[in-house]
Amino acid sequence: MTEQLQVPSAEFRSYYGRPILKVTHWKEPNLPAYLVLGELSGALAMVGAVAHATGRRSLARTARLGSAVAAYGGGALLAAELGRPERFLNMLRVAKPTSPMSMGSWVLAAHSGLISAAAATEVTGLLPGLGAAAGAASAMTGPALATYPGVLLANTAVPAWHSSYRELPLLFAGGGMTAAGAAGLAASALRADRADFDAARRLAIVGALVESAAGYGLEVKPGPEGEVYRSGEGARMLTAARYLTLGGGIAALAARRSRAAALVSAALLAGGGYCAKAAVLRAGKESAADPRYVVESQLRDAGSG
Repeated sequence: MTEQLQVPSAEFRSYYGRPILKVTHWKEPNLPAYLVLGELSGALAMVGAVAHATGRRSLARTARLGSAVAAYGGGALLAAELGRPERFLNMLRVAKPTSPMSMGSWVLAAHSGLISAAAATEVTGLLPGLGAAAGAASAMTGPALATYPGVLLANTAVPAWHSSYRELPLLFAGGGMTAAGAAGLAASALRADRADFDAARRLAIVGALVESAAGYGLEVKPGPEGEVYRSGEGARMLTAARYLTLGGGIAALAARRSRAAALVSAALLAGGGYCAKAAVLRAGKESAADPRYVVESQLRDAGSG
């Protein structure tokens, strides 16, 4: 009778304890802030296009100027993160539709140019037809700019990101709505202008719900990839994001009667958006550093392939 051998369970080790994947390093708050500003610019571009089409010129002007400022602020943070600004220009040397990095670079460049032209027209009054066309086009690049980081992260080999290809784009889409709503609440409160307040409040509340739902989806993910969203630095930041975002949504409900509540809501929502992006980045870093997450993720992908 042939003796059956018991194969011991595999131990998840790497060469001399080194991470299997290269752990990404970034400067905080540069990269999370860049992601938040990208969301804000993309969402405000859409708000500006809708406001212009419906004849709400004051809102269109504010949204387009805010979108342009956010785009250039985010671009400055990205250049600082890259270390050498010309590295971004190098990414524009080719256009590769199958590469989220390549497409994201082109979307950022195109969106910045379009929203700059629309904002310049709002300020100078020159070439209104060209400005209106650029503003309308920015409504198409805006959603892509706001959500492409989620697609880009999910396209990497980092387990916590790769397995979250459903949740991450939703998290960034909700973050864009939340950021735009927060900006609208702050602008309305500071100018004591209630004309566009209700629209900003509704956008903030819907965005807070979407962003919080996506964050909850990350926390309850089955398998080892979900562990980094339930424990560790990423989990703590995600918990902070949930309380800040939901608190900002609740404050937005009370903002109808109080300018102070509107400013508090805007601050809470902005803080929640930042913490959510920092949570995703930190969770990805933790999952890439642990060989167990990498090996189990690759084994599962090979088994389902």
